[in-house]
Amino acid sequence: MMVQKIDRLVTLFGGGGFLGRYAAQALYRSGARVRIAQTNPRQAFFLKPLGGLGQTQFVRADIRDADQVRAAVRGSDAVVNLVGVLKGDFYGLHVDGAENVARAAADEGAAALVHVSAIGADPDSASRYGKTKGKGEALARAAFPGATILRPSILFGREDDFINRFARMAQIAPAMPVIRGDVKFQPVSVSDVGRAVAAAALDPGQFGGKIYELGGPEVLTMRQLVAWILRATARPERIIDIPDPVAAAMARFGGWAPGAPITWDQWLMLAKDNVPAAGSAGLDAFGIAPTPLEAVAESWLTTYRRSGRFAIKSPA
Repeated sequence: MMVQKIDRLVTLFGGGGFLGRYAAQALYRSGARVRIAQTNPRQAFFLKPLGGLGQTQFVRADIRDADQVRAAVRGSDAVVNLVGVLKGDFYGLHVDGAENVARAAADEGAAALVHVSAIGADPDSASRYGKTKGKGEALARAAFPGATILRPSILFGREDDFINRFARMAQIAPAMPVIRGDVKFQPVSVSDVGRAVAAAALDPGQFGGKIYELGGPEVLTMRQLVAWILRATARPERIIDIPDPVAAAMARFGGWAPGAPITWDQWLMLAKDNVPAAGSAGLDAFGIAPTPLEAVAESWLTTYRRSGRFAIKSPA
């Protein structure tokens, strides 16, 4: 969807992260000014040359600190909360932080709030990630009733830590272990979600007060996804299904270790499919045609082949 060129100030909490860089670029193209707010702004300085002269601002703000959040939001036309973690201070970042951002956006008179959550967000979820994401959503909507809630499935893109993690494993593993091989995902392009974030921030009249579950054009099981990565990286399609009791033990007793394949919280998250609910509004509501994984991922997965981009796709 085309976003009208307009001069507005949009504050992105977590703007230097994986999704943030794409949301920022979509906002740059719209003509908006972008304020990047995060604990260490230096980590987002790479964004500055992607925008025009004076189009990017940086501010230090920990979303767990209400005063810092309020200062970062001041003067904003729209506010976007992109902050999320898979381990660490779930409650502080997903719950307290979400409420701080929403309250500041409301109190400072912002016209729009976009809260990026996740499919599976539920205050009654067994996982801390899902539970705190669900509670954060509820607090954000209570403080800012016109908030737009975006719930993407697994994001893919050149800098992701999902597709790339499996591709790195495939370089060294004689066979790929798969945990919960039948669980379903609907991987969605980070670029597409970034465009949806920008559209929601700039047009609260159309998108405000609604929930959107964002998925790509294809549903894949974990096993199918791993098999596709092996083919794309020209690796032998050898897959080992890890039995649930073994995987659960790995998550329970090894998930705390650096580099562990899965944490206990991630194991709990894999108990349910990660796909948009039937009939839910998605990318089509933004006029965005979902990008297929296969259409873009091979452009960077070639680096994982034994001979790089000159390797054949099917291993001998």
